[in-house]
Amino acid sequence: MDEKLGIAGAGAIACGLATVAAPLGEVVMWVRSEASADRARRAVEHGCLKAGADVDPAHVRVVTDRHALAEATFVVEAVVENHEAKAGVLGELDAALGQDAVLATTTSSLSIARLAQASGRPDRFVGLHVFNPVPRMDLVELAFPPQATGEVRARARALCEALGKTSVEVPDRAGFVVNRLLFPYLFGAVDLLEQTGLEPAAIDACMTLGAGHPMGPLALLDLVGLDVAEAIGDSMGVGVPERVRAMVRAGETGRKAGAGFYAY
Repeated sequence: MDEKLGIAGAGAIACGLATVAAPLGEVVMWVRSEASADRARRAVEHGCLKAGADVDPAHVRVVTDRHALAEATFVVEAVVENHEAKAGVLGELDAALGQDAVLATTTSSLSIARLAQASGRPDRFVGLHVFNPVPRMDLVELAFPPQATGEVRARARALCEALGKTSVEVPDRAGFVVNRLLFPYLFGAVDLLEQTGLEPAAIDACMTLGAGHPMGPLALLDLVGLDVAEAIGDSMGVGVPERVRAMVRAGETGRKAGAGFYAY
């Protein structure tokens, strides 16, 4: 890999991306606290163990000082799906990075143009939407602001290739392609659940066995996280079912909480 990769964040996407990049050289992960650093290290170690003996978690250095990213040439922000939160982190990263470094965001639904302006370097910015779980999902949706240079576009595509991913350039519109098509379907499954009283497993079985989907819509919502799904739906202007909002208020956000449409 030609780039020196940095990652800002400690969640599933950040740790998954670090795991995928670990065989290619040192990765620096910047997190806010020692508690987050401990969680990130454990997650990366677990991911590397699952990936096989050739993936060394020692290649991922988790730090709490953003200035440790100073030598990074390509830094990916992977924090909560909220414009203000991402814009704040991107501004901090801009101040810590070299002039030629590229900044990327993993947003799945927010405006790339707005985040590019918030980053302070719209000509060196890219939307790099990777999918969870990152080690298993092949696609990366690339979305560029109008100011992005040809060099930045080429570097983003090259990074995806180095990570073993297939990149598809998509327009900068809410939800890009996958989520714009996916979330009306997922929320439609919740509406059907409410209207019919079917069990979640019944609806999921219909879509896995009848439509050939690898995972049913309600299990997929649990994997994504009901809180994340709610945020994506609101960002895209797609009607979020009241049941989803109620589950989020109750803390039943899916696998990560141990409870969602299924118990874990």
